[in-house]
Amino acid sequence: MNNTLKFIIAIVAPFAAGAIGNLATIPNIPTWYETLNKPWFNPPNEVFGPVWSVLYLLMGLSLYIVWSSKKRTSRNGYIAFSVQLVLNSLWSIVFFGLHQPWWALLVILALIFAIIMTMREFWKSSKLSTWLLVPYIAWVSFATCLNFSIAFLN
Repeated sequence: MNNTLKFIIAIVAPFAAGAIGNLATIPNIPTWYETLNKPWFNPPNEVFGPVWSVLYLLMGLSLYIVWSSKKRTSRNGYIAFSVQLVLNSLWSIVFFGLHQPWWALLVILALIFAIIMTMREFWKSSKLSTWLLVPYIAWVSFATCLNFSIAFLN
């Protein structure tokens, strides 16, 4: 497979996961989510879209770098990356779609683990690919605090 096709697939995959999650998220923001008690550190709704767009781009770049690296990446790295994409979408479905913040907390904790496993495996092929995932795990860690706080407050 040529590098241009790899690049397109690597970039589209995270955005596709985000789009799936948005199917559950967007309709529930002005309705259910708006009625929830939120912690003082909850960012305005307008922050989430741009932040996630940057994170999906960084995730895609990270995948592309590993995929096009001369060093062979273990199958475990691709599995971990795929698992974290699924968990990323699943969190939105459970939190926003099903209105289950406590169950979503379990999903996001699994997501953190999957991101760590992805970073660990990607590190073997490309340190840059791992560093590109640092903002992602930082944001998901922050989102975990938000998720817990919202579950606790409601």
